[in-house]
Amino acid sequence: MKHVFAPLRMDGRGRTALTDHDHHVRDLIEQVLFTSPGERVMRADFGAGLEQMVFAPNSTALAATTQVTLEAQLNEALGQLLEIAGVAVAAEDAVLRVEVRYRIRVTGQAGAASFTRTRP
Repeated sequence: MKHVFAPLRMDGRGRTALTDHDHHVRDLIEQVLFTSPGERVMRADFGAGLEQMVFAPNSTALAATTQVTLEAQLNEALGQLLEIAGVAVAAEDAVLRVEVRYRIRVTGQAGAASFTRTRP
């Protein structure tokens, strides 16, 4: 099954770019993680705001708090599509690393998505 590529873009033929299911699931997770609460119209509670957490002082407490927040937001936004198996957050100097392990509910297929953000 093909899905519209997110963020929306055109392919080489000038048509809407499409992507496979695995990439689509990764895009959905990325949207939840990096959308700030209040950023979406009519969905003020959508998003984990991870982009803002990059600017917070790094510590193990931040990583633990971030892990709980991300897992809760992913379950809220994507709980019907995915079963979140785990979220790992590592704060190392100016780098925040997040790994999300999940299982697609319909197919039972397991997957993982990793994201890294560096403080400018």
